[in-house]
Amino acid sequence: MKLVFAGTPEVAVPALDALIASRRHEVAAVVTRPDAPAGRGRRLVASPVAERAEEAGIEVLKPLKPRDPEFLERLKEIAPDCCPVVAYGALLPKAALDIPAHGWVNLHFSLLPAWRGAAPVQHAIMAGDEITGASTFLIEEGLDSGPVYGTVTEEIRPTDTSGDLLTRLAFAGAGLLAATMDGIEDGTLKAVPQPAEGVTIAPKITVEDARVDWAAPALRVDRVVRGCNPAPGAWTTFRGERVKLIQVAPVPERTDLAPGALSVGKNNVHVGTGSYAVELLWVQAQGKKPMRAADWARGVRIAEGETLGGDAWRRLRPPAGDALGWSRPPCG
Repeated sequence: MKLVFAGTPEVAVPALDALIASRRHEVAAVVTRPDAPAGRGRRLVASPVAERAEEAGIEVLKPLKPRDPEFLERLKEIAPDCCPVVAYGALLPKAALDIPAHGWVNLHFSLLPAWRGAAPVQHAIMAGDEITGASTFLIEEGLDSGPVYGTVTEEIRPTDTSGDLLTRLAFAGAGLLAATMDGIEDGTLKAVPQPAEGVTIAPKITVEDARVDWAAPALRVDRVVRGCNPAPGAWTTFRGERVKLIQVAPVPERTDLAPGALSVGKNNVHVGTGSYAVELLWVQAQGKKPMRAADWARGVRIAEGETLGGDAWRRLRPPAGDALGWSRPPCG
């Protein structure tokens, strides 16, 4: 088939590579988000997908919005059979959806209908799921609600960050997307409607979502830190300034610390939660580079009785939900 691939971030590059390497299909063009400012100089930088396509000599389309008439006209001229999509980052209008004969097929990093939305991997980790995966489905006008072509599963490991998990899913999903294109082309693969049960929603994680509530149980704290790593980054406050939490580890045997209370040992830093303590392993103070928590504690000279999170957080209670303090979306 003649394909037009749509994607933007680094996580979409393995799927593009898999389709470029396919002997059965031609990637005629790539659609990606416009160049965006990056770095200290805020100079415009092309997306990772755009850079990879240009290296491969593939035409790159960067519409400001996918409803732009010039873009739609060019897409009609290319006349793709199918448009595979991985994390493109813009809503596709019906005018664009109707152009390819086999539609737009999205690679989504969850086992649909679980975790529809922008941040499925982060939400799966934060919810304590043990298994996740990737799905290919036909895009409709609803939110990730189209019929599914295929899935692959992936175990969520106890120490996985969203970055770790997303990297594995990107490569596993690349093979799934290529196989889905093969099945559509030869007519052996049919999309199956998603079940009405088991729908959960995964909206984008905001900076406020990433703020750690020390009154929550230790496992919830650990999941928030892992789920928000690398972005947007879990955080708390110390002496009125933000501290990014890069890695923590639950310490079940330590139950003597109040939520947010700090205990500094020779080579460790423990913090109390709503259940038992967690050990801070890696942190990043405001304006500083990431460092081991023990080094950070020595540098700031934590006094006895100092806490993380401030008084405001100690007045808040964890949301109603499961035993770990995690509240599932209402539709779950």
